[in-house]
Amino acid sequence: MSKKDYYKILGVNRSASDADIKKQYRRLARKYHPDVSKLKNSEEHFKEVNEAYDVLKDKEKRSNYDRFGSADGNPYSSGGFTPPPGGAQGGNFGGFGQGSFDDIFDSMFSNSRSGHFNGQEDTFTRQRQAPKGQDQNVSISVDLEDSYQGNERSLHVHIPGTQGTKKLKVKIPKGIKEGQKIRLSGQGGSGPTNGDLFLEVKFNKHPHFTLDGKDITLILPITPWEAALGTKLSIPTLGGTVEMKLAANTKGGKKLRLKGRGLPGKNTGDQYVILQIMTPEANSDELKTLYKKMAKISQFNPRKNF
Repeated sequence: MSKKDYYKILGVNRSASDADIKKQYRRLARKYHPDVSKLKNSEEHFKEVNEAYDVLKDKEKRSNYDRFGSADGNPYSSGGFTPPPGGAQGGNFGGFGQGSFDDIFDSMFSNSRSGHFNGQEDTFTRQRQAPKGQDQNVSISVDLEDSYQGNERSLHVHIPGTQGTKKLKVKIPKGIKEGQKIRLSGQGGSGPTNGDLFLEVKFNKHPHFTLDGKDITLILPITPWEAALGTKLSIPTLGGTVEMKLAANTKGGKKLRLKGRGLPGKNTGDQYVILQIMTPEANSDELKTLYKKMAKISQFNPRKNF
């Protein structure tokens, strides 16, 4: 018998409807899910919420729990009988009415017929959870775009301890960081109850972006005339192209910031753009003439302070 108050764990009244219980469970499951929650003891809370919902969502289990404090209707399945708050009460026999004892004995004989009563030893056997298969951990590689937008992908995952792989459809949460784990319930080691599979996220190397925490950095090449005269730049980001005006006489190495264009999350990252001026080769007579003309008319000396 559980001495936990399942109604209190879910934060609902004893008169709550099935729909209210389901709605509250979903809210708490999202709040305490170990894959996304940063709260202390989130995994313990998550297990308690699931245990409470498993009882209260089932009409028979909920009825037994309300009457006896036990989901299986057996008031002695974990020791003495302690009804949940607001449960069965009475005025006789130490707090129990005759009707309550009738219900208890009816439950005892009912359980004996269903295998919960051991007639030879005259004791109740405890329900035991079937042993769980081993949890497994593997690494998966995803793109930065998958984290920026969220995605669902089919991946071939190597199974630890074997030479085989299996194809799994994996939902990649928006804003997931490198090193975080995605849990696939029941996809781990085999057993009466399968273990879970934990996928540790690693990011593929991106051809243009580098990652620092949740911030994205892009080195953007520009021409000397764009830097000197100013222009409108089309800057690639993980969420698409962004237009930005470049002021005249911009120097190479200048760092621009695109707020909120990094990886999303509680504290969304930014994208930084570092401008790199690229000098065209003098690979034609016209370009050579142009460079010679610039050398004559320009007073620019990048080494004047040396």
